[in-house]
Amino acid sequence: MSATPNTHFIVRLAAEVASKSNRTRRRFHKRLVANLKDALSSSDTGSSVSDRWSRLFVTVPDAGAMSAARRVFGISSFSEVDAVVPADLETIVRAGHESYREAVTGRRYAVAARRTGRQSFSSQDIRVELGAALNPYGTVDLTTPEVTVSVEVRDDRAYLFAGRVEGPGGLPLGVQGRAVCLISGGFDSAVAAWLLLKRGVALDYVFCNLAGPAFERSVIQVTRVLADRWSYGDRPRMHVVDFGDAVRDLQDRVTPRYWQVVLKRLMYRAAGQVAGEIGADALVTGESLGQVSSQTLRNLRAIEAVAALPVLRPLVGFDKEEIIRIAKRIGTAALSARVREYCAILAGKPVTAAKVGAVDREEAPVDLALVDRAVAERRVLDVRSVQDADLNRDYLWTDVTSDGSRVIDCRPAHQDDGWRHPGSRRILPSEFPALAGKLQKTGRYVLFCDNGTQSAQLANLLQTVGYEAYALKGGTRALRHGSGPGSTRASTEEPR
Repeated sequence: MSATPNTHFIVRLAAEVASKSNRTRRRFHKRLVANLKDALSSSDTGSSVSDRWSRLFVTVPDAGAMSAARRVFGISSFSEVDAVVPADLETIVRAGHESYREAVTGRRYAVAARRTGRQSFSSQDIRVELGAALNPYGTVDLTTPEVTVSVEVRDDRAYLFAGRVEGPGGLPLGVQGRAVCLISGGFDSAVAAWLLLKRGVALDYVFCNLAGPAFERSVIQVTRVLADRWSYGDRPRMHVVDFGDAVRDLQDRVTPRYWQVVLKRLMYRAAGQVAGEIGADALVTGESLGQVSSQTLRNLRAIEAVAALPVLRPLVGFDKEEIIRIAKRIGTAALSARVREYCAILAGKPVTAAKVGAVDREEAPVDLALVDRAVAERRVLDVRSVQDADLNRDYLWTDVTSDGSRVIDCRPAHQDDGWRHPGSRRILPSEFPALAGKLQKTGRYVLFCDNGTQSAQLANLLQTVGYEAYALKGGTRALRHGSGPGSTRASTEEPR
């Protein structure tokens, strides 16, 4: 039925919430109501939520606002109410007849009823009387009905509805405290985070950046899905830790085959420090047993040896296909597919059965003060406040070309006066869509045009499909006159 100026919904609690003791259930209810109100306020104003113990009753100006309830943990399902009438059997039957005779015409139907309070009639009376009233229009089928007409009577009011929308289940976000999740932007860490959110754990995210602003932008985009769509009732923060110096020191001091294990240890140390500062109770990772050669049981034991808090690995028994299916369901898959793998810093074969003592010795020469400093100097983002404009402004631009960057001259034809920057490649804007998937994804690209408009659009295109690409601040003038800070020789290697 079409939405009315004030549309009513009945919200059913997840079984795990309803089965708790009264004291715990009251706490869960309070948190669920707050989270649902936050979800509704994100898309609408003027809504109200009434807690009636076994049900929540919601009133919204626009039925579309309730779409967010499908992403509020602790909700089993909800239904739009088609009629609210006094708790009188004759009135209920009349309202049901008027509301549903067209819906059941020529179809199999059933009547479901639930009643609480003191009335002169039973639930069975409602089923019999309303079923009889609708019988001239359809066929009663209690096993496989095409339409289920439902009536809930609570004290002096009766609510009539048909159909339901499934919620995510789980526990209300926040009832199980807070943890810190190591986020990389890939399929695994995002799905691991979602599974913990579903269990009522609020999350902050620690991102150990190994590859600069474009990588950071990609990871923020993935984390925003978790924050904006699945974290109602919370304001998750993303702690951006620059791991560049720590990784360089690691590569200078550690035997290469141990690089991956020691790197994960350093990340655990960074996440543990953040967790200690914010009072979190656990670390969360996306590790899946045996998925890659560094994630063996022995390696995980060696890595976890430096953790002062419990390490939760919700994906430990999942295979990649299962993880990707969940990623598609929660909305992170397309973004995660574009994120390049920067954590694999070793091209050869890593150790697969590391012993704790051996890894202790390998890590001992590493300057852990670099990790301490990186954590102390981290940037903290309120993920739900990050806007698209922020990502475009803060992550698309660079003022250095640096040795090794592949410089692309993307000036449109009307800006081309014949000048060429040494080592750059000339690519017309019209050629980019076909070329974007063919360039080498290793390395760094810097694009320039005269005013920055074209280069920013095309750098955004390349970042979207997984490249580390930037638009040059100052454009053509910066390159011609050397006014771009840090501008140096570009790579002479032809982009392919």
